[in-house]
Amino acid sequence: MMAYRPRLFEPIEIRGVRARNRVWVSPMCQWAAGADGLVRPWHHVNYLSYAAGGAGLVMFESTAVAAIGRLATGDLGLWNDAQVEALKPLTKAISDLGAIPAVQLNHAGRKASTTPGWYEFDPRFASDQPETWATVGPSAIENDGLPVPRELSEAEIGGIVEEFAAAARRAVQAGFRVIELHAAHGFLIHQFLSPLANQRHDRYGGTLEHRATFFLDVVRAVRDAIGGEVPLFARLSATDWIPGGLDLAETQRVAKWAKAAGVDHFDVSSGGIGRATRVPVGPGYMVPFAQAVRQASGATANAVGMITARDQAEQILVADQADAVMMGRAFMRNPHLAAEWAGQWGLDLRGTVAAPWQAARWGK
Repeated sequence: MMAYRPRLFEPIEIRGVRARNRVWVSPMCQWAAGADGLVRPWHHVNYLSYAAGGAGLVMFESTAVAAIGRLATGDLGLWNDAQVEALKPLTKAISDLGAIPAVQLNHAGRKASTTPGWYEFDPRFASDQPETWATVGPSAIENDGLPVPRELSEAEIGGIVEEFAAAARRAVQAGFRVIELHAAHGFLIHQFLSPLANQRHDRYGGTLEHRATFFLDVVRAVRDAIGGEVPLFARLSATDWIPGGLDLAETQRVAKWAKAAGVDHFDVSSGGIGRATRVPVGPGYMVPFAQAVRQASGATANAVGMITARDQAEQILVADQADAVMMGRAFMRNPHLAAEWAGQWGLDLRGTVAAPWQAARWGK
């Protein structure tokens, strides 16, 4: 009898970059850098554990394209060359362990200049004293009690497009093999897309086509910056979960435009623009969004959101709802999750788990 061949452990190739499996690590904010945006020892411990434990792709946390675009003081950055040099040893080590190092580029816009909760829980974790700064956004509309941002001028918007492109070039120089644009969770690109945050009356506001202008400008600029060989992902919030906000039908249209502009793959999430109500939270509750965006755009897509169990993740792929799964908290609880699942299926772990850990007899 032929052994079961799990879809989760089939390789997937995008623009010639081949991930060994479809069990991927979601971007998760660490806030462990200093005001300089440089990687610290924690980042090596955290990301190398996922790579050594068998993940196919390791997506780094939200990484700022500009200092004022940080969510908080502890964000990683790619706004200068010193940050590039600091990242190179880490991305090389991840690649050497067989995983794909990927990075999520972001500008937090009106959600910037906040303080992570765990700084108070354990102040030793913060490498620098938290700082604050004035924030910007598409319109002067506050976000759930945060300071009202200053509305960006058209010239400033063009400058941020260039900051995304420059950060993408630095990301490639730093050794990242996949670039992701954060266009979700209420951050700057999403702020332009959502009518709840964007009430402009110029070419960046109004109709969906105009609200998508900034995002598509960023996509084209980043694609030009990284060339044709590097896969470009985009994380989207499929719906704002708020009446009058961005909805799935609009997101499908935006995804189709983004695919034509140079995006290869969508990382599909939801929410983040404001206080949502009646969100049907439960295991895999956002998986249908990935399926819908995938079908509308013709691109590959991964599912996220309360995916925690092996058979649950496998069924998502078997049902053709997504091409990969990304998990955050599940990997935090067990950085060797991919190896454990592969071992449970009795798969050959050579090339999946770091060689010295094969003695652990995964799945036994």
